Amino acid sequence: MLFTLRLKENKGFVRCYKKGGYVSDNKVTAYFFANRTPYNKLGISVSKKIGGAVERNRAKRIIRAAYRVTEQEMPIGYDIVFSARAGIKDGKSADIERFIKKRLIPAINKKAGKK
Repeated sequence: MLFTLRLKENKGFVRCYKKGGYVSDNKVTAYFFANRTPYNKLGISVSKKIGGAVERNRAKRIIRAAYRVTEQEMPIGYDIVFSARAGIKDGKSADIERFIKKRLIPAINKKAGKK
């Protein structure tokens, strides 16, 4: 990923959850918070409610692949946390790509005051 690092520490996740904005659909919820750096940080959270290890890893791969495709269009300087929901089991990365393009990017731009 070109402009993105991994969000690893818990305080980054908690900051996105508590202070950031969010958008969601039936497959995924995305939380975002401005980090004031020249790159994004990506975190992915998949609970055991989704299923066993195979299903959870598949959900993470789907989200990562969709993010990688849309990374060029993503505004820079944000912590972004994707939290998988139960609908992701029968989802594809194209569904998540559509969510990122139609819902997440406009929400980030709106919060930042851009059009």
